[in-house]
Amino acid sequence: MIAAKPYIKRLQFKGEVDAFPNEYPFTIPAIKKLEDIDFHPDVTFIIGENGTGKSTLIEAIAVAYGFNAEGGTVNNIFTTHETHSPLFEQIKIIRSFERPSDGYFLRAETFYNLASNVDEIGNVRGYGGKSLHQQSHGEAFISTLLNKLLGHGLYILDEPEAALSPNRQLWALGAIHRLVEARSQFIIATHSPILLAYPNAKIYELSENGIEQVNYEETSHYLISKSFLENREGYLKQLLNPLP
Repeated sequence: MIAAKPYIKRLQFKGEVDAFPNEYPFTIPAIKKLEDIDFHPDVTFIIGENGTGKSTLIEAIAVAYGFNAEGGTVNNIFTTHETHSPLFEQIKIIRSFERPSDGYFLRAETFYNLASNVDEIGNVRGYGGKSLHQQSHGEAFISTLLNKLLGHGLYILDEPEAALSPNRQLWALGAIHRLVEARSQFIIATHSPILLAYPNAKIYELSENGIEQVNYEETSHYLISKSFLENREGYLKQLLNPLP
């Protein structure tokens, strides 16, 4: 039997970014140098320092696939602010022969706008029966992961750890795995060394040099976290002592 996953097999760049030399986001070094990306059937992570373009890229993937730029399912049609970049017009998504039966774009930056739209259209039942605005930010994220992601789906997440405690990030890691076992594929932009630890995932790092596949132990997220925890006093002494 031919495997259906990954539902998104590859992202191809049209190579026309040179036509926009002074337009955002094509002024971002990593975006200017982006190449085709092959996705893991289960989990692919996109990482990078602030400002390297990872959220811009994850947004472009979601919009090119058909999701609302502010998040939700492909059926969520609302606009608070037209702020998404034109990068999605410069990419082509290569899909599997089988389409997923479920899908969701969870975006930390615009989650409040999505929650308001859910209330407006009266769809709180799909999120566990309670308004997302009546829950903490973290609880609302967890409620979304628990109730809206049903399996056999394509799930694109942009910094899902933004509202989650370390303990909840561990919970989310388990939830991701259960959904992977239920024939789901994830593409995740993150800063979390906890989420990045998902076994056998592909990790792509954006930098001024473009995009490069890296191993978990090579990421700055892992290296800095490990170094700090092993030498907390040294870091604090260096960071907090007054300069001479």
